[in-house]
Amino acid sequence: MPATHEEYAHHISQKFNSELEEIRTQFLEMGGLVEKQVADAIHALLDADSVLAVSVQESDKRINAMETKLDDELVRILARRQPAASDLRMIVAISKAITDLERIGDEASKIARYAIALCEEGESPRGYVETRHIGNQVRVMIHETLDAFARLDAEQAFKVMQSDNQIDMEYKTTTRALMTYMMEDPRYISRVLNVMWVLRSLERIGDHARNVAEQLIYLVKGADVRHVSYDVVRQKVEK
Repeated sequence: MPATHEEYAHHISQKFNSELEEIRTQFLEMGGLVEKQVADAIHALLDADSVLAVSVQESDKRINAMETKLDDELVRILARRQPAASDLRMIVAISKAITDLERIGDEASKIARYAIALCEEGESPRGYVETRHIGNQVRVMIHETLDAFARLDAEQAFKVMQSDNQIDMEYKTTTRALMTYMMEDPRYISRVLNVMWVLRSLERIGDHARNVAEQLIYLVKGADVRHVSYDVVRQKVEK
């Protein structure tokens, strides 16, 4: 039976062994680095800052190393501790969530690559306003997901899941508009395509942030909310 938020938070703070607490701390540290990487990648694109873009690409190696380290530590805890149900949920949830964090880092690195290409080719005539807007939404998603994980807040995680829908809709609308522009003026196809790939990466980052939110709900409520309707998720969260 899933614990209430208060019971679970008490269990986390009072009864989890120090190894699991350290895992959670490292996970949030990795999340903070990923959040910064996404923000820097967007700034690199909008400000035509190739130096910052290169820095984002280099920081991806650190994120990959953090993923590997956390994976190894989770396996060791499983082998040594034979954790009980609630502890096991923490391990499973973080194990899956760190994969999504690493993939967010990969998408940020891609954005940095396209930023460098646009610095070299020249700015795209369209797409930057939409990139700024969707980029800000995605950054908020990541921040609120990590905050929900830190506070074990399933309700906030559910709100993050819902916000992914808005990003998906705006991505589709913007993509259609940019494709129309390219057909009307093919001179800038290469540059506009780079912006479209950036938008695609932002949309995927939103998907990964949603996945992390789903794992938080699983951790707190003991409910698998992947591939189900929002009405079903709401019922699980409100129990």
